Amino acid sequence: FRELRKKMATIRSIFEKIYHGSFRQLVARSCSTAAVIPNSPFLVTRDGCSARVINGNAVAKHIRDTLTKDIEMMKTKCGRAPGIAVVLVGDNPASQAYVSGKAKAAREVGIKDFTHRLPASTSQAEVLKLVDELNANSEVDGLLVQLPLPEHISPQLVCDSVTPVKDVDGFSVTNLGRLYAGTALHVPATAKGIEEMIKVCGFDIKGKQVCVVGASRHVGGPISKIFSEGGFNGTVTTCHVYTPPEVLASCAKQADVLIVCAGKQGLVTEDMVKSGAVVIDVGINRITTDNGKTKLVGDVDFATAANVAGAITPVPGGVGPLTVAGLLMNTVRSAKIQLGLEKYETS
Repeated sequence: FRELRKKMATIRSIFEKIYHGSFRQLVARSCSTAAVIPNSPFLVTRDGCSARVINGNAVAKHIRDTLTKDIEMMKTKCGRAPGIAVVLVGDNPASQAYVSGKAKAAREVGIKDFTHRLPASTSQAEVLKLVDELNANSEVDGLLVQLPLPEHISPQLVCDSVTPVKDVDGFSVTNLGRLYAGTALHVPATAKGIEEMIKVCGFDIKGKQVCVVGASRHVGGPISKIFSEGGFNGTVTTCHVYTPPEVLASCAKQADVLIVCAGKQGLVTEDMVKSGAVVIDVGINRITTDNGKTKLVGDVDFATAANVAGAITPVPGGVGPLTVAGLLMNTVRSAKIQLGLEKYETS
């Protein structure tokens, strides 16, 4: 009976270790090494920061320069530049700023801008009618309706009314479904920008532990899908704000690449970051400082995490510019498809 009790105690101890992550951490440490930080011109040093800082503005400029050349080629071959239509309903200050920024970035690379600003009182039927008109406009290659929309308008119904090839936000059920089916047409812009940043900077994440903190259908979900498949083949774990704190900390600490997009200021702290890891902070949180001014911060405590990570994105100046760059990339691809310069599977 004593022997049986000993064996039962041993088994219980093993299960407790597994539950608390000790066994998982041991396997992770033995099988995984931190992501190698490449010698890239887009990774810069910053005073008081041991990590290399990923310069999102520089990466975005590199993408825009490449797109500008593509657009010049399209104008020569096809006689016109790509066009993007952005529909803004209401007077949300943040949305107005985003739309102005997108329109400005589009014009700078040579994309024609067709921005439509509608009052908040615009009916859902009127918005859908405008979307139908823009779907039929041959000069419009990319079309997006800025979110959020007034409460009386269904955002999903409006997003789904955009024809898939013009849905450069990648928010429609069709485009999200194609992404998860492995036949993506347009990847949501933030995920697209991060995907391109990883490529441009030269990070190799094949077989590496990737932790995505955030599971939204437009950001976290697509990022998890992209980095788990061909071209990246990372070992992806998805967490979110409802993940138990000890489990979140354990998963984050094991990650060679940690992508945080939960929308919660300071969610990830220094003790949750693996030494030498690549940390990508997607969060944008507006806070008021002690002197009454406002500033933007991310979901990661940059000041402390930057002393542990191998490379890290700042907020602002990290992922933000890449979201706009991803949108421009989708627009140019849409134009190529509609002008017959690129083919894609329709089913």
